[in-house]
Amino acid sequence: MTAIAQATPRLSRLWRRELAHYPTLAPRLASLSIVVLTTILFYYQYYVISSVSSGVLRDTGMSFLYFVGINVASVVLSAITSLAAGITDRYGRANLVTAGLLGCALVCLFGLTSAHTEFSVALWYTVLGGLEGVVLVATPALVRDFSPQLGRASAMGFWTLGPVAGSLISTAVVSNTAQHLKAWQDQYVISGLVGLGVFAIALFWLRELAPELRDQIIVSERDRALVEARAKGIDIEAALKHPIRQMLRLDILGSAVAISLFLFIYYVAVSFFPLLFQTVFGYTESTANALGTWMWAFQAGSLIVIGVLSDWLRVRKPFMLLGGVGAVVSTIVLIHLTGNPHTGYYSFVLTLSLLAVFTGMAFAPWMAGFTETVENHNPALTATGLSVWGFTIRLIAGAAVLLGPIVVNTVTTLIDYGPAVQATASGKDPSLNATQNATVKAVAADPTIVPRVQTLAAKYQAQLVTAAKLKPATQAALTATPNDPATQAEAVSEISGKPIADVTRTITLSQQYASQLATAATIDQATMRILLANPNDPAADTKAVAEIAAGLKVSVARASADLRALAQVPTPDLIFLGTNAGPVQIAAKQLTALAAVPVADLAYLSKYGTPLRDPKVQAALTYLQDNGPKVQKAAAASPRQWQHYFWIAVGGEIVFIPLIFVMAGFWRPRKARQHEREHEALIVAELAQVNAAGQR
Repeated sequence: MTAIAQATPRLSRLWRRELAHYPTLAPRLASLSIVVLTTILFYYQYYVISSVSSGVLRDTGMSFLYFVGINVASVVLSAITSLAAGITDRYGRANLVTAGLLGCALVCLFGLTSAHTEFSVALWYTVLGGLEGVVLVATPALVRDFSPQLGRASAMGFWTLGPVAGSLISTAVVSNTAQHLKAWQDQYVISGLVGLGVFAIALFWLRELAPELRDQIIVSERDRALVEARAKGIDIEAALKHPIRQMLRLDILGSAVAISLFLFIYYVAVSFFPLLFQTVFGYTESTANALGTWMWAFQAGSLIVIGVLSDWLRVRKPFMLLGGVGAVVSTIVLIHLTGNPHTGYYSFVLTLSLLAVFTGMAFAPWMAGFTETVENHNPALTATGLSVWGFTIRLIAGAAVLLGPIVVNTVTTLIDYGPAVQATASGKDPSLNATQNATVKAVAADPTIVPRVQTLAAKYQAQLVTAAKLKPATQAALTATPNDPATQAEAVSEISGKPIADVTRTITLSQQYASQLATAATIDQATMRILLANPNDPAADTKAVAEIAAGLKVSVARASADLRALAQVPTPDLIFLGTNAGPVQIAAKQLTALAAVPVADLAYLSKYGTPLRDPKVQAALTYLQDNGPKVQKAAAASPRQWQHYFWIAVGGEIVFIPLIFVMAGFWRPRKARQHEREHEALIVAELAQVNAAGQR
C-alpha cells in the first residue's frame, strides 16, 4: 500500500517517494532489486577505468603515477561525499540515488567519452568518485530499511553484489569488446547508455520508507504492525540529534576500520590486478580482465549463498571468522604464485576464486552485522553509521591505491617504458617498416651483431667501397656465376665508371696485345708520347730500346724487335688503351679483392651493415639501450614488490579477525534462535497492549 503516492498527483510521484506503510514482501523485493541494480551500475561505471587503464595511459600519455593520483583524488572525494551522505537520515535516500544515477550516466556519456587529456580524465573521474560516495551510503541504507534483521544478510549479500558484479561486468565487457572497439572511451558510451536505462527505472519505481518507519528496528515480518503503531508516536528530531557523536563508538568505528583493512586486497584487485598480470606475466588486456571475471563471478556467488546461510542459521560472526582465516591463507598462496614466473593461468584462476569466495563469506555477514550494530545504538541513524563506514573505507582504499606505486615502484617503469621496449625488441614497432623491425629485433636478441658488423666493416673497408658501386642485380649475378665474363665485365664497368663497351674493348685489346702492352709498360710516358708523335725519332727510339731492355731484362736486339712489334699496334688502339686500361685494371683488381672476401662475411654485412646505418634503426636501438636495462631490472624486481604489497593485505586481514568480537550478534545458532523466540514473545505482548489501548 502506498498511501502517499495515492494522495499526491501522478507527476509528483517522481520526487515524493515515501511510503506511509511498511510494505509487504513483494513491494520490498521490487525496491531491493532496484537498489541492487543501481549499485551494480554505479560500480560498473566506476571500475571501467581500471579495466581500460593501459589504453588510458597509452592514449593520453599519462604516467602511472598520474593515474594513481587520479584514483586517489577520486577516492578522497568519494570519502567526503560518503560522510556527507549521512544527511539521508533526515532528508531521505531515494531522490539522492536517482539524481546520482542521472549524474553518473551524463559523466560517462559526455564527460569521459570526450576526455583525451590527463586533466580531463582526472576531472571527470573525480566527479564520478564523488557521486559514487553518496551511493555507497544511500543504497545500503535503503537495503537496511527494506530488510528485517532475519533476512538482512541475504539482502546485504545481494547489495554487496554491487561492487563485485560491477567489477565482473566491467572486466567481462572489456575482455569481450576490447578487440572490436577502437578507443577506450567507447566503454564509457556503453556504461553511460546502460546508466540512462537504470535511471529511468529508478525514476518511476524506486521508493523509500517514511522517517517514522525507517527509524525503528525490524527483526522479522511480524514486526510490521508494531512498527506502524510505534511510528505514530516517534520523535524524529530527538532521534537525529548529534548524529556523528552518537556513532563514535568502539563497535562502530572498530568494525568500520576492520572491514576496510580486510578489503585491502579487494582494492588492489580492482585497481591494479589487470596491470599486474599484464606487466609481470605478459597477459593481454583481454586475458587479464578475463582472469578478473573468474574472481568476481565466484565472489558474487559467495555473497548470495553465504548471505542466505547466515540468515538461515541466524548468525554472522562464524562466517566472518571463517572468511577472514580463509582470506589470509588464500592471499599467502597468491604471494607464493606471484613469485613464480612459470605460474599457469588456471593456477591464478583457482587461487583468486578461493580468495573471492572467502572475501564474500566475510563481507556479506559483516554488512548485516554492522547495520545491526548501528541499530543497537540508534536505528534512526543507519545512514549516519554507514557514512562513517563509507568515509573510513574510502580513506583506507585511497591509502591502498596510494601505496601501490610506492611499494611497487617498478610498475611506473614497466607501464611507461615496458610496452614500447617490448614492441621494439620484438620487431613490432609501428613506426618502423618490416626490414627495420627485423634488424632491431635481431640486434635486441643478439647484442654481438653490432660489434661484429663494426669489426667486419673495418676489416673490409676497401672491399665494401667497391661493393657499394655495384648494383644489387650485379651483386646477385656475381654470387650466382662469379666466373661469367659478361658478369665480370658489367661489374668492372660499374666499379670503374667506364661504359661496358669500353670495358669489353679494353679487355679484348689487352688480351690481343698482351706482349706489346708489357713492352709499352717499360717505356716512360714522355718517351711514349714522342714516339706516338714521331715513330722515326732516333733519340726517342734509342731511349725506348734501352728502357725495354732494362725493364724486360732482355738483350738490345730483343728490345729493338719488341719495340718494332709495339709500333705495329694501331695508334688509335694504343691511345684508347692509354685512356682506359689503367681504370679498368684497377677496377679488375678491386673486383678480385672483393671476390676474396668470404661469402658469409659479405652476407652478414649485407644483412645488417646497411640497415644499421638507417637513422630510424639507430634511434630504435638507442631507445632500447637507454630503457631496455631499466625495464629488465624492473621486470625482475616487480614480482617481489607485488609480494610485499600483498603482505600488507595479509596484515589487514589479520587485524579484521579480533575486531569481529566487538560487533553485535551471536556465535551460536541456538542462542540466536532463543533470542528470536524471546523477541517474538515481546512483540506479541506489545501488540496486545497496543490493541487494548486502541479499544479503550
